[in-house]
Amino acid sequence: MTDTRTDFVSRLRDVTTATLTTVLLKRGLRNVWMRGTRPLRSDQNRIVGPAFTLRFIPFREDLATPAAWSAPFSTRSAVEAMPNGCVAVVDAMGCTDAGIFGDILCARMVQRGVAALVSDGVMRDAEGVGKTALQVWCQGVAAPPAVSSLTFVHWDQPIGCGGVAVFPGDLIVADGDGAIVLPSALAADIVDEAVEQERAEEWILAEVNRGTPLSGLYPMNEQTRARYLKFAGKA
Repeated sequence: MTDTRTDFVSRLRDVTTATLTTVLLKRGLRNVWMRGTRPLRSDQNRIVGPAFTLRFIPFREDLATPAAWSAPFSTRSAVEAMPNGCVAVVDAMGCTDAGIFGDILCARMVQRGVAALVSDGVMRDAEGVGKTALQVWCQGVAAPPAVSSLTFVHWDQPIGCGGVAVFPGDLIVADGDGAIVLPSALAADIVDEAVEQERAEEWILAEVNRGTPLSGLYPMNEQTRARYLKFAGKA
């Protein structure tokens, strides 16, 4: 990860996915929130990191078998290819009746320094996954293994997760509202705007809590913006 990318990751940890979706909407990007990506635990922190993609397709009886766990292109091999600090983003086609990963693979991901796992599918071994401390965003849990409904095909390729296109290296941000993708080519253009919008909205919320009416405050009119700029030391 370059110094520039590291700076983006650090600064975006203070920006909510709600703010980022608004900033991206202004740039014409509407489809960035991955449907079905909910925090598996309520105590998860906001995470930011480059996407490491994995892809499942519908299961086929001759391929989706326990023997596939030892194949060259397996989820086990994919875990061993995950770089430190990445967010594993798994295209499970929204399947909710088979868990894509369990506690053993998640424990290994933690050892490799993986920041989080995001999927439009579900997990298995929920109690054990929780004990690994890996932060997970998904649709929930299911007991059956992935091979009962899915076939793993590859990693580090473009995928669709929750109806959103994700390319390897895109920045992923996830918090209590779910997970979004920030196209890597846009990160440098929007990070300053996103950080500033977050600061401005914190000030607006403080004004609301002081009893200030919304009219002219949200969105700001010229007079309110002048007050904000003075507060922010930019006037």
